[in-house]
Parts: sequence; structure tokens; C-alpha cells
Amino acid sequence: MQLGFFGRGDLEHWRAGLAVLGTALPPRRRKPVGQLVKSLISGRTRDPVSLAAYHRLRDRFGSARGIAAAPVPLIEDVIADVTFADSKAKWLAAALRRIGREHPDFDLDFLGAPPLDDALAWLERLPGVGRKVAAATLNASTLGRPVFIVDSHVLRVLRRLGFVGPAAEAFAASEAVTAAMPHWTGDDFLGLHIAAKRLGQVACHVEVPACARCPLRRDCPSRD
Repeated sequence: MQLGFFGRGDLEHWRAGLAVLGTALPPRRRKPVGQLVKSLISGRTRDPVSLAAYHRLRDRFGSARGIAAAPVPLIEDVIADVTFADSKAKWLAAALRRIGREHPDFDLDFLGAPPLDDALAWLERLPGVGRKVAAATLNASTLGRPVFIVDSHVLRVLRRLGFVGPAAEAFAASEAVTAAMPHWTGDDFLGLHIAAKRLGQVACHVEVPACARCPLRRDCPSRD
């Protein structure tokens, strides 16, 4: 990954600059399997929609074990308003059934012990689980592991700032940021993710970015 002139100091600076957006860490975190479920259904779906779908899954099936035992068409019906609900229902059922075969208690706390790369690899072998979902399961859950979550908003921000190249994918961006900040805690990485995602939602839009509203505009080589 080519990072050019950017590195540790830039990430610290950008994190400080994004503080004006008023983002904060969640007061409570889900257990890892709950975070995996939420993250797996949230791709390319607005947060309120995916959160409501997650709550419906919990209310309908009660637990990860209940979702794993449910027919895929019923899971799809419960999450019908998320993007690609048919694929996500299949992935969710398959991933949870595989977890259940290996860990019948559905407790993923053991992922807090192995080296980070091993924990990510364990998750990424599950159906539908790529780096974003794996990183969120480890970082945004009660595990709080130090790995950076990159969704489409965050990737767009990192590309425009020049931290990664214009064709970089989420996996490479996550690897680059995580490797650049070995001293950061899980909260540090989650805070930057939340702030960068918020920037992508309110200013760094896909088609016409509102650069005048961006707190990082002075640093951005892509600004209008």
C-alpha cells in the first residue's frame, strides 16, 4: 500500500480535527456475535434501517441460536428493508450455523485472545464476512480490539485525503490505518471510524462533496 507522505501524525491530526462533528463512542456495546449480526446486515444500508432490522431479529428470534435455527425465507422477511436482504439472510443463517457447530454457546469472546490477524481470519472465513464485518465484530463489540473499521463512507474520506490511493479497497485501507497506529487503543480506532463515517455522511458526499463544511478541507488535496 502506497501511503505517500501520510502516516501516523496525519491520522492523529485528522482525528482531532473531526472532533467538531460531535461524534462519541456508544455508551454500551454488543457482545461479539450480536455485533457480527448487526454489521453483516448493515452494508449499504442506512444506519436507522439496519438498526431497526437488528432489533426485529432480536425480538423475533431471541438470540443468535434462534436466528441460526430459523428458515432463511423467514430471516429475509424480518430484514426485508435492508439492501440485498436475500443475500444477507443466506449469509447470516450460514455464518451463524457454522459458528453454532463450532461453538454451541455462540460465545465469541475467545476472539479476544489470539493475535489480531488470526482473529480476523477466523471471522473472514464465515459466509458473507469480509474485513468490514470482521473488524467491526472485534472493535465495536465488547472485545474492543485495536483494528480499524472501513465502510464505504470511511473509504471515500481516506481516498480523498490521500491516505490511500484512489483505487484502494476497504481491506487495504483497514490494514494501512491499523498498521500505522500500533499504539492506539480500540477506542481510538472506533472514535476515528465514527468521526470519518460522520464526515462522509454530512459533507464528503459521493457525487458533490460539501467541502466548505469539512473540518479537514485545509488538508484535503481533493477539495473544491
